[in-house]
Amino acid sequence: MDFDVVIVGGGPAGLSTSIKLMQISEQKNLDLNICLLEKGSEIGAHILSGAVIDTRALDTLLPDWETENAFIQTPVKKDEMLFLSGESSAINVPNFLMPRTLINHGNRIISLGSFCKYLGDKAEAMGVNIFPGFPAVDLIIEDNEIKGVITGDMGLDKKGDPKEGHELGYELRAKQTVFAEGCRGSLGKKIIASFELDKDCDPQHYGIGFKEVWSIDPELHQEGLVLHTAGWPLDNNTEGGGFIYHAPNNQLYLGLIISLDYKNPNMSPYNEFQKWKTHKKVKSLLEGAERISYGARALNKGGIQSIPKLTIPGGILVGCEAGFMNGAKIKGTHTAMQSGITAAEVIVSQLQTDNPGNEIENYNQELDKTWLMSELYQARNFSPLLKRFGLLIGSPLVWMDQNILRGRLPFTLSAKKKDHDQLTPLSDSPPITYEKYDNKITFDRTSSIFLSGVNHEEDQPCHLKLTDSEIPISTNLPLYGEPARLYCPAGVYEVVESGEGEPYFQINAQNCIHCKTCDIKDPSQNINWDCPEGAGGPNYTDM
Repeated sequence: MDFDVVIVGGGPAGLSTSIKLMQISEQKNLDLNICLLEKGSEIGAHILSGAVIDTRALDTLLPDWETENAFIQTPVKKDEMLFLSGESSAINVPNFLMPRTLINHGNRIISLGSFCKYLGDKAEAMGVNIFPGFPAVDLIIEDNEIKGVITGDMGLDKKGDPKEGHELGYELRAKQTVFAEGCRGSLGKKIIASFELDKDCDPQHYGIGFKEVWSIDPELHQEGLVLHTAGWPLDNNTEGGGFIYHAPNNQLYLGLIISLDYKNPNMSPYNEFQKWKTHKKVKSLLEGAERISYGARALNKGGIQSIPKLTIPGGILVGCEAGFMNGAKIKGTHTAMQSGITAAEVIVSQLQTDNPGNEIENYNQELDKTWLMSELYQARNFSPLLKRFGLLIGSPLVWMDQNILRGRLPFTLSAKKKDHDQLTPLSDSPPITYEKYDNKITFDRTSSIFLSGVNHEEDQPCHLKLTDSEIPISTNLPLYGEPARLYCPAGVYEVVESGEGEPYFQINAQNCIHCKTCDIKDPSQNINWDCPEGAGGPNYTDM
């Protein structure tokens, strides 16, 4: 199938690209043929974020969004921040001591899933061909140029042999292909490696973000309140923090973000999140409440230092695929959208040349003309300061950088060590004990992934591929206790005993909620995350 543009990914970046392309097509009477692939069962099924959105890009793209009132949102009315120094103690941080980037006046608390459905409806109404449930699994590269993508086969068994009803994947060819898969996209990973797009930048850094949606007592609900926490249960040298957003309908969006450069292999990020909920300030909101949804997703934390080269012949990277997240604001939706808007503008210019498949040379220059790159530049030292100096010393330095100097320190800090290289050997790491789940505030992973709606066809090839099947037991287990058992938020990986009493590495791929943490944190870089068949994965409801 041939198109002018193929877009891989139905998140804010990909959808904004498609909408802007159709707007320009209508303005210039170009009749562009646009295709958007989404691996989830529908737009929004795999999307997850806190989320508080800066509406600048949305205001530009769809100025009537507020009067249409077509997705879940509420204005931010108040910001609070707590420093947690133990399981019951908390210090209220005055607003003037908060980093200015965490002041959300004028922003909106939203459901990102609901928001993406709104964008998807807009795109489809404008004529974009949206194909949900069709993951792009491979690239079409000819003469060192991206010519499009290939979708996955349907109806293969565990051995990769065709079953009844087997259907081959499609070749979707385009003059330009937009990669908008989100953080650690599988095709983006291949492109960056194959074309060495990251050779002149810092390695990308990541966090894992957990989120739950709770329906709480209306007496405790303060719609529009945004609360962030720092400190406990994380130690001084582990970057991260919690959030509680009072969303519409008496719901709380709450979660914990933990940087994936943590060092102790005994840490379970999932259990740290459950532990965080037991703090009296959080727990008091959840007494007698109902937990509705659970999910987890990796997010970019490298900042502008880690953004790779963004273009190749026939292809362009947008959104979190490229790392356009502002870690200082803990926001990536507005930056993803702006990168997609700018990408659409330069793509149309390229399509009108004699060589529409050539590399788009002016993408970076056009991004520099927007607010996007200057905003990321001002945030560039936020995460490196915390990584280098820890929470107690790094926080005052961040405040000085952001509130006094406005992100204009005369130097740019780097973080050259990759996240997966940070684990210390098990023999040098203190043990960590976690309390039993009470099934009221804290829950095990099995009951949590049930709330994610995750579903995979069991008789299909495993989408979590080991480069060397021996490494988990021969290397990772003795050195690090096989940390995949702990860093996975969905219980995908287990070390179990065989009938002969020997340990073996078991992969429960049907549990996978597509967070990509294993692809990032595995200390041997032995796990490769690929797209499963069809619409497999979580089915988040308005996350």
